[in-house]
Amino acid sequence: MFDEATLKLNVDPLILSALKEDITYEDVSTNAVMPGSKMGEVDLIAKQDGILCGIQVFERVFSLLDNTTKFNVFFKDGDTIKKGEKLAEITGDIRVLLSGERTALNYLQRMSGIATYTHEVASLLTGTTIKLLDTRKTTPNNRVFEKYSVTVGGGHNHRYNLSDGVLLKDNHIGAAGGVREAVTMAKSYAPFVRKIEVEVETLDQVKEAAEAGADIIMLDNMDHDTMKEAIGIINGTAEIEISGNVTKENIEKIKDLKVDYISSGALTHSAPILDLSLKNLHPIE
Repeated sequence: MFDEATLKLNVDPLILSALKEDITYEDVSTNAVMPGSKMGEVDLIAKQDGILCGIQVFERVFSLLDNTTKFNVFFKDGDTIKKGEKLAEITGDIRVLLSGERTALNYLQRMSGIATYTHEVASLLTGTTIKLLDTRKTTPNNRVFEKYSVTVGGGHNHRYNLSDGVLLKDNHIGAAGGVREAVTMAKSYAPFVRKIEVEVETLDQVKEAAEAGADIIMLDNMDHDTMKEAIGIINGTAEIEISGNVTKENIEKIKDLKVDYISSGALTHSAPILDLSLKNLHPIE
């Protein structure tokens, strides 16, 4: 869950922006059928099996519209849910329930979809010591939600943003003039507390990165035999990450390699939503 400070500083402004995107100045449909305040109740229903994630954000959407909205929630983030289960009951002004519905569900479906997909991929690494990592391939302005969802699904977060760590990719290496030069420059610039990670694509680059003293070497888009040879070259002098088009369909082919991390952009950019719905809205006295 997000703590109160994170909610106020980093989450609420994004939710409010999403609500403003959906409501320019009024909800015409709702105002047409509900001109005045009336209390109502609606059920949150699972339409697919999966891992629930984002219930706090779901609630926050309605609370920002009306802080008197009440929630009776039967599951928490990380719980396995089944198709047809009632996940929660929401009680409040019917106008608020209608106007916040789509935004609340968009967050919950997206976050639950990422958690579900991550859980499926992470389960394929059971029995190994490999950590499954996400990437920065997130939806703009939704990174805080998507990276949280990865952790709920059993994955781990790579660096949060460009200020969070040194990762020298192909274009950084090109700009610096080579792997050795890039690592040397990073070591002289970055604070000593930061690890330096280098993305490499060839065995020659692997040798350069290891000799230059990189802390983490990322093997990017290499075939299985090349990765095995690269691991031998590194020989324990750096932590090793595998990256490049890793998905649920192919991760088992590389889990036999003795590496520390496998990163996958698919966790956030390719996870399908989990189908959830608000149903049975009715007035109450």
